[in-house]
Amino acid sequence: MGVAPDGLTCPSCGHGNRAGRKFCAECGSALALACAACGAANEPGERFCGECGSPLSADAPPERSGVERRFVSVLFADLVGFTSLSEDRDAEDVRELLSRYFELARVR
Repeated sequence: MGVAPDGLTCPSCGHGNRAGRKFCAECGSALALACAACGAANEPGERFCGECGSPLSADAPPERSGVERRFVSVLFADLVGFTSLSEDRDAEDVRELLSRYFELARVR
């Protein structure tokens, strides 16, 4: 079960096939997976098309749409007594109080 010169080896049975075949001459398994988006031939087991980058199977993660992924850190803080303090005050006064707090708490 050697590899045919310039041919494809079947991923299922290991049989050497001549170049240009789509299915194994020994077991009938697919030798290439056609991309649904562009039609290019891809090796079995590949998750993305080597020609256009489209996913070749349903279990492949969605393709990236040019959006840059960034990591962020978020700090949540609970201001003790804030609810009872703000209930009896005007909204503008509470906003001013919080603005001063955030100005002092901001990392420089």
